[in-house]
Amino acid sequence: MALPPPDPQFVLRGTSAAVHTLHFSCGGQEPDIPILFSGSENGFIHVWNLKTRRVDTALDGHGRNSVYCVETMGSKDRLLSQGRDQRICLWDLAEGRMSVTDSVFTENVGFCRCALLKVAQGRWLMAMASKALEEVQVLELPSKTSVCTLKPEVGAKLGMPMCLKLWQLSCGSQPLLLAGYEDGSVVLWNLSMGKALSQLVCHQEPVMSLDFDLEKTKGISGSSEKVLSIWSLNEQQHLQVYRTHKLVNAGISDITIRPDKKILATAGWDHRIRIFGWKKMKPLAVLDYHTATVHCVSFSDHSQPSERLLAAGSKDHRISIWSIYNTQT
Repeated sequence: MALPPPDPQFVLRGTSAAVHTLHFSCGGQEPDIPILFSGSENGFIHVWNLKTRRVDTALDGHGRNSVYCVETMGSKDRLLSQGRDQRICLWDLAEGRMSVTDSVFTENVGFCRCALLKVAQGRWLMAMASKALEEVQVLELPSKTSVCTLKPEVGAKLGMPMCLKLWQLSCGSQPLLLAGYEDGSVVLWNLSMGKALSQLVCHQEPVMSLDFDLEKTKGISGSSEKVLSIWSLNEQQHLQVYRTHKLVNAGISDITIRPDKKILATAGWDHRIRIFGWKKMKPLAVLDYHTATVHCVSFSDHSQPSERLLAAGSKDHRISIWSIYNTQT
């Protein structure tokens, strides 16, 4: 008989608003306390101490507009956040500071999270949805120099970019971008050429979230439908549908593959978190705790596999923390 799904290891309360994004900072060389960053609908970024399970700091940089992307840049003291105020903020949190050191005005009215890729020590690429509705702009940080603007071909009718993933096969190789669009397509872009290498229609509805496994050159996307689409990238850099997985209930807000590529998690509109084996898309668990839409899921970057956590943020103002499938070899 199948084991019943576990309860959360613990629950973080106190955001006073729907939680839209989560990001861990637990690994690395720093012997500090494991941290979880959360971004909320009320414009606050909370810095959670996972030992005390309380908020260490609340950052307010988006004029009470919803925060829907939070990422660290190399260390937990350098933070990037994105909000519905059309701003991306860079933060300095070292030595107790809480200051915005720079910001980018995106002029984009959507809710497409920006994507980051470290390309050299202290240098990052950032892709973001642009002012022109179908375009993606790529900047270098911290200089904010424009790298390229990715425009679909005339008549392509992809609609707005909904989700972005920057990646490169190895350090020094050409950076590439995967973008999910409003028309249900996933497009692979070459940044140095500024052109699309491949386009695949994965969904009938807008692509809400995607993730990509570099090692297997295989990705997954979800939409408002009852289908997860698994697709692969061949040696000619063409996207092709690998398989689909039918869900019980419609609506996926977020998808993330664990760093060890063993399992993945989805955030559902049906209030549930689903865990799958990544190799064969075997359903492993349905985590049923939240009382409203789950907006985001994130795996911790603990260096010890046994310490790995999964966090889920919901419209119900709560963040559930789970310890699940950590003992797999």
